[in-house]
Amino acid sequence: MSAPEISDALLRTADLLAHERMPGGYRLMVLKQAQIASRARPGQFVHLRVPRLRDRILRRPFSIFKVEGDEISIIYKCVGTGTDVLACAPAGDRVSLLGPLGNGFPEPGADSFPLLVGGGYGAGAVYMTARRSPVKGAVFIGGRSADDILCAEDYEQLGWPVHLASEDGTRGQRGMVTDALDDWLAGRAEGLKIEIFACGPHPMLAAVAERAIAIDCQAWISLDRPMGCGVGACLACVQKIRSQDGDWVYARTCKEGPVFECRDISWKDLSS
Repeated sequence: MSAPEISDALLRTADLLAHERMPGGYRLMVLKQAQIASRARPGQFVHLRVPRLRDRILRRPFSIFKVEGDEISIIYKCVGTGTDVLACAPAGDRVSLLGPLGNGFPEPGADSFPLLVGGGYGAGAVYMTARRSPVKGAVFIGGRSADDILCAEDYEQLGWPVHLASEDGTRGQRGMVTDALDDWLAGRAEGLKIEIFACGPHPMLAAVAERAIAIDCQAWISLDRPMGCGVGACLACVQKIRSQDGDWVYARTCKEGPVFECRDISWKDLSS
């Protein structure tokens, strides 16, 4: 694979319109960037340069949560130096972005019943699929506690039934999000052509893939891998994937992904 050029059409400056605190150390960032907003598709991401992070030059990838006119929103969690510094960026700041990047989610089939599964800020990554889907299905959102369950109200406003689960039982049913998914599948799956769209922690994604294979449905999985360049040049985010001819090859999560069908992912080579 040859290293691609960074296109001027992808490199943009965005105005930071709002930067809000959310429970559990999460943040909601709203950016005005018309060119990226007009091109963004479900499951894609932006690669953002953290303002004033002088000693660490690599950009950070963030899934696109919402597109409203010429505005895009992202949800992230403060988990280290980069996101801690990003959280201090005030409204009115200007931010450098590459995007939209990646191979996102396909549109749900008109005859399918889409199930969206999100863990933590992964719930934001599948929102555009619900927003643009030609059919409504059901949403499953999970987290360790109530503070990790995000975007439920946004899905409800779209008219999608929402099923919640938290490991400590503080919101929704107690347990994993896949427990809520299992309960739904046991009671309602018969006769439906189910298609799953999922983003979240790797153990959750592996568990979703197991269920999709067991019921013989497609599951589109968005992988979260460390990325250096975001445009397929550095090969830091490669993942072993089954090719169309059945061989195992290394695909760039930022370029050929981040979304893959669950049967094409070598799960034993996917670190948690």
